[in-house]
This record gives sequence, C-alpha cells and structure tokens, in this order.
Amino acid sequence: MKTRKFLSVAFMALVFGATSFAQKTVMVGGAAMYPSKNIIENAVNSKDHTTLVAAVKAAGLVETLQGNGPFTVFAPTNAAFAKLPMGTVETLLKPENIKMLQTILTYHVIAGKMNAADIAKEIKAGNGKAKLKTVSGGTLTAWMKGKKLYITDENGTMSQITIADVNQSNGVIHVVDTVVLPKQ
Repeated sequence: MKTRKFLSVAFMALVFGATSFAQKTVMVGGAAMYPSKNIIENAVNSKDHTTLVAAVKAAGLVETLQGNGPFTVFAPTNAAFAKLPMGTVETLLKPENIKMLQTILTYHVIAGKMNAADIAKEIKAGNGKAKLKTVSGGTLTAWMKGKKLYITDENGTMSQITIADVNQSNGVIHVVDTVVLPKQ
C-alpha cells in the first residue's frame, strides 16, 4: 500500500514538474518570470511591480501568495498605481489602513488558475462578458475588444491586460495597466 501511494505521489510530482517546465518563461519588468517559482518569488524581480510588492508586504499577504494556490493575479504595474489620486498609495501603506489595503489587493486575485484562453472561453460563454469572483468577495467583469482582454471593476474602471499568461508554480499572473477597486 505504501509503495503504491509513493508511486502515485512520485508520478504526480513528475507530471506537474514536467508541466511547469513546459511552460515558457516570460519577461516582465526586465526580469524573467520562471514558471517554477511562485508569485512572490517572481514579482520581487520585476522593476515594474515594486509598488505592488511593497503593498503586498505592507498588507501581510506575502505568505498567502507564496502558498499553494492556485491563484490568478491581475498585477498592476507601478504606472497603474501612479494613476491613482496623489497620496493614495502612501495612505494605503499606513498600518492603520491594512484592512482596506488587503481588500484592494485581494480584489485583484481570483481563486484558481485562469489563463487568457480560459478567460476568453468564459467571455464567449457569457455572450461577451465574464463575471469573475475575487478573493475579496467582489466581482470583476472580463471582456474583449478585438484580441485584447480587459477587466472592469464594480465602479466601471477598466484595465487592460498588457501581458497575459505569466505562469507561476502556484498560479498565473496577468499584468494590468490600471488598479481596479471594489465598490465602496
């Protein structure tokens, strides 16, 4: 019995290991994003995501995003954070605003792994729109214009997926150009 269980575990490790190596490495923010590394291990190397990484650390979400997942993360760039009203990021990073920061960050995360093809399939099934439930409990709406994927928040703010399918060992990242916010 133990031998069979060991062989099952070994087989699964081999299959999942081979799958992650078969996925391509994508460049984001001047750094290679390796499918064999987790979301945090990759994100800390992207020069385009320093604000996001600082926010994840301030919110105490590092361990969560290093966990098994899988997660789908819509990762705003530094330029996306710069679009917010002046002083917003600094205010959110204050310890007294940790709950609000956690809500905003987890609004960018979906439980499970959805690559661009999965999202497009959901959009097609939804007659042009897909409702995506976020970890924070909110809803993002995914849609397409031509071949480009977008997400819209509950306030009507839209964000384009600029780099899709950045595979991680515990999910996938889609780089977005605008921070989305839950309904206030």
